[in-house]
Amino acid sequence: MQIDMTRLVPGFNDTVHDAQRVFRALLDALSRPGSIVAIDAALPNNHAMRDALAARVPLAAFASLLALTDYSTPVFIEREDGVLGDALRFHASATLTRDRRAAAFAYIDDARDMPSLDTFSHGDPESPEDSATLFIRVPSLTEGEPLAWRGPGIAASRTVGIAGLSREFWRERAALTALFPCGIDCYFVAGGSLVGLPRTTHVEVS
Repeated sequence: MQIDMTRLVPGFNDTVHDAQRVFRALLDALSRPGSIVAIDAALPNNHAMRDALAARVPLAAFASLLALTDYSTPVFIEREDGVLGDALRFHASATLTRDRRAAAFAYIDDARDMPSLDTFSHGDPESPEDSATLFIRVPSLTEGEPLAWRGPGIAASRTVGIAGLSREFWRERAALTALFPCGIDCYFVAGGSLVGLPRTTHVEVS
């Protein structure tokens, strides 16, 4: 498939250092589950990129995937108009896949149309790192139903209110915790910020 060069958005100004800054922010988000981490602060001051992307893809998702993907990490994109896919293919040499099970990373454009978590790779006991990491676009990181999160990186518990996610998503996610070390790591993205949910975190769902 050809890349549409007429709508190709710029990547990082400094590929190595900007990617490292974003990667550190992503690690911080997973090490402190439920905390809101600003990724756009780690983006270069590239107004063309921001203007071209902001209406289509959260900047946090774009920067994260640009930092994480390469030719060896298939990416699944759910409901996106091609701008993100073309940018990842051009700047990161990433491959796109329509097979969710084969994806190392996935971008879900609307949490309300979230595919079943069972359709993504959970890894296996010998290679749990082969599981998928999901970036899920949500309307808000604070205005959803308050749920208690517990686990490593959280003192006692933390109340987190991610908007736009169904009860079915949380039930599927709860079932995956029994498969540890297998499972799925998630990032919820809104604008230039995100919240990390590693597989080690338990979320209480009634």
